[in-house]
Amino acid sequence: MAVTASMVKELREKTSAGMMDCKKALVETNGDMEKAVELLREKGLAKAAKKAGRIAAEGIVASYIHGGRIGVLVEVNSETDFVAKNEEFQTFARDVAMQVAASSPQYVRREDIPNEIIEKEKEILRHQALNEGKPEKIVDKMVEGRIEKYFKEVCLLEQPFIKNPDISIQDLLNEKIAKIGENLNIRRFSRFEVGEGLEKKEENFAEEVAKQIGDK
Repeated sequence: MAVTASMVKELREKTSAGMMDCKKALVETNGDMEKAVELLREKGLAKAAKKAGRIAAEGIVASYIHGGRIGVLVEVNSETDFVAKNEEFQTFARDVAMQVAASSPQYVRREDIPNEIIEKEKEILRHQALNEGKPEKIVDKMVEGRIEKYFKEVCLLEQPFIKNPDISIQDLLNEKIAKIGENLNIRRFSRFEVGEGLEKKEENFAEEVAKQIGDK
């Protein structure tokens, strides 16, 4: 069954979940509205969305250092100082820092990417598709599909979680919001890598971090 914009709008009004989450839920449930509502609730997305408007100005700055070669600082916010001291919240913040070390995102969310960078990336992808000999009429659809892949590579919230690739960091965040009961927000991060920007022997530290985390 084709998912329409009006169906997505109706589901969003029922659950307050994000537009993309509503669309994905409807696709997964073949357009069944009630099953889509249940799916969003199971994932904690409905609860998370209802808390999204609440101010989260407390929290912590978590850090992760890998072998003295990669260092990450990440600010994760909560509504209260009480939750900021919660062990599960702190573990979540550290997991986010490890994610940044391993997967090297450039932005927290796609809305943070300047529009000119997105347009430049689309132009590059368009030229690539044309150079591959793809028909002009399907190039635009190909670009849209590839730009989504780009977002998953450079946006922290859209990356597969290194400890469980079946879920994204956004899914993990929603789970924690539903479980902890407060609005949580990954606000910003900084990632440092020894010798970054300098000419050096080729080493993939990020790949090494991801492998070691996966072995734990």
